[in-house]
Amino acid sequence: MYSLEICAGAGGQALGLEQAGFEHVALVEIDPHACATLRLNRPHWNVVEQDVKAFSGKKYWGIDLLSGGIPCPPFSVAGKQLGNVDERDLFADALRLIRECGPRAVMIENVRGLFDPKFDEYRKSIKARLENLGYECFWEIINASHYGIPQQRLRTILIALKREYAAYFRLPIGDLKSPTTIGELLFDEMVINGWDGAKEWSQKADGIAPTLVGGSKKHGGADLGPTRARIAWSKLGVDGSGLANEPPSKDFIGNPKLTVKMAALVQGFPSDWKFVGKKTPAYRQVGNAFPPPVAKAIGSAIIKALSTVDNKNFVQEQII
Repeated sequence: MYSLEICAGAGGQALGLEQAGFEHVALVEIDPHACATLRLNRPHWNVVEQDVKAFSGKKYWGIDLLSGGIPCPPFSVAGKQLGNVDERDLFADALRLIRECGPRAVMIENVRGLFDPKFDEYRKSIKARLENLGYECFWEIINASHYGIPQQRLRTILIALKREYAAYFRLPIGDLKSPTTIGELLFDEMVINGWDGAKEWSQKADGIAPTLVGGSKKHGGADLGPTRARIAWSKLGVDGSGLANEPPSKDFIGNPKLTVKMAALVQGFPSDWKFVGKKTPAYRQVGNAFPPPVAKAIGSAIIKALSTVDNKNFVQEQII
């Protein structure tokens, strides 16, 4: 199975889809730091450092999957929610690319705010245009915590499949088991420098995190989100006012800050995934990422739907 990804960011969705079984023919991303991250971790990936608005999908006609995480600020409650009049809204270009490359399946992630009532007509218009192109749509709100991510991360996921495959698709909702706690997840990192209080901290950090917020280039920095998020982090024994360069020292006292690596672990990245850039651009890549385990689960469901039809067609051809 082959995929074309737009707005690839630091590779959260691409990594999860790779784990599901997709091979990427191209990953389009405009941010140079994110492109450097992709190339560092996967030198064999075809990273196209380009504005999606200038990218053509015509050479990829018939690709199995078009995927991407469309920029969220136009729909985020943390912004002005300007929707399609925001210059950062790329849904129109995603639809253009779908027309140009005719993928068998589409997978587009965005923020929970896209399901606010003010965007009802906008969503309906996108769905109608996809249906006119021969797709059946599944557009739902999912929570990353249902997929083992220790984070309350609500996101919308748009899955569109050509009608012959749609009947075989089921959106996985995860195993609904309690994810590991923040204390359990981050203990090994917190204790790297010999912090005496790491074990006690780990026991108290016995819940899951609020949504990590990466911010945009216009707003946001290396902190863990707005006031309500910082309060939630404080209850887990984490100082959310910024990020640390290193884990706590041996004699550290108080609530520790997360490092970029710790934040990446909260997003479900493997521990060996590296992020290029100074702290703020590196954390922005982390906070804006699609958790890889979620992408893997949904990507696997897409492969199952496509493969079911392929196998049926193969059997029929053998009979004939």
